[in-house]
Amino acid sequence: MSKFSSWKKAGAAVVASLMAVGMLGACGSSSSSGTKITIFNSKVEIESQMEEMAEKYSKEKGVDVEVYYSNDTVAAHLATKYASKDPYTISMVDAKDVYSLAKEHAIDLSDQSWVKDTDYAISIDGKTYGYPVSIEARGLIYNADAIKKITGKEFKPEDYKTLDSFKELIQELKDGGMASPTGVMKEDWSLAAHFLPEVYEEQEDPNAFLLDMKDGKVDLNSNAKWTSLMNFFDVMKDNNYAKSSAISAEREVTEQKLAEGEIAFMFGGNWDWSVINQYDYSKNMGIMPVPQNTDDGTNEELVGGGSKYFFIDSSDNTSDEQRKAAKDLLNWLAEDKEGQEFITNDAALVSPFKSNTLDVADPLSKSVKSYADGGKLIPNYNYLPDDHYSVLGAKFQKWLAGEEDRATLAKDIQDYWKTAKFTGETA
Repeated sequence: MSKFSSWKKAGAAVVASLMAVGMLGACGSSSSSGTKITIFNSKVEIESQMEEMAEKYSKEKGVDVEVYYSNDTVAAHLATKYASKDPYTISMVDAKDVYSLAKEHAIDLSDQSWVKDTDYAISIDGKTYGYPVSIEARGLIYNADAIKKITGKEFKPEDYKTLDSFKELIQELKDGGMASPTGVMKEDWSLAAHFLPEVYEEQEDPNAFLLDMKDGKVDLNSNAKWTSLMNFFDVMKDNNYAKSSAISAEREVTEQKLAEGEIAFMFGGNWDWSVINQYDYSKNMGIMPVPQNTDDGTNEELVGGGSKYFFIDSSDNTSDEQRKAAKDLLNWLAEDKEGQEFITNDAALVSPFKSNTLDVADPLSKSVKSYADGGKLIPNYNYLPDDHYSVLGAKFQKWLAGEEDRATLAKDIQDYWKTAKFTGETA
């Protein structure tokens, strides 16, 4: 039986307390084998599951495993650990962190059997450093039950690929009594780490586009993809239940309204299930591509791919025995039935490994898996500067609050990129 349901009650309290105190939390085994490994977990919504997994794995495998969490940024927290010569054996990071840290701090995993079982491992100069933890994707989350209740028809996402058809559905919902069919999350990470990057990711060549942005060669206001995506966001903004107080709307309130069918749409990703599932949610929900009046195919795909990556420490502070134990744990997660069940059932993640054929645990992840299996994921852009979402998130919030217009927001973004510091391939 999955531990996922228990996370709603006990796990939420654990994570809330961790976030509140802003300190490290650790859980491990009381057994005393000769080998001890540590794991840094940067995915807060699975902290309690990771701790339970570590305790069980420790008892069964005879290896002491401890899991730690910090609400500092990944780069800052790991920098402190490196400076004190006390690195984690295994670190969970974002893709951009693999590109910036792996050569100096990670071992080559190219010879591991799981490498051939996934399309999402991260390799640099022919060496595999990044072990993918899950697949996540972004798009428009919908409540099909809420829509059917008003329209009387089964909701089929493919019928609303264009912005024109989506606007017609919004009007139908309003005419049927749903006063405000959409919700907009005001968080800087949602606006500028999840939505805004789609403007880059849906370009023909995202890297070239951003290099042109840095050189001041792009006029966003005349860019077709910027216009297309912002036209969609205007519809979301204009029909937002919290339109008059958009930047004070709490994420939990928005997700509860979506879960319970008071609103029908919200931009987000399958990670949002960790909040939605705490409410009296509708059975039929999912994620669809952002509706756009376009013929480039992007309105038939989600944006996503590998999300969160493990790497194993290469320093003298970690022994070969510890590295072997770390490799064994990663192989267990990818290939062992019990490890696969942890990823899919307990952590409610979409496995990036083809050999894991278990059914995913929630409706949002089911949508993501169907798009991934169908080859319909626009790849994440993994080289955004560390301050991208905080700086541009604040600018986006000003636009959301009606304090500046779209043209001014576009100029803010252009000005940011002129002095932006790239990481990874664009360095």
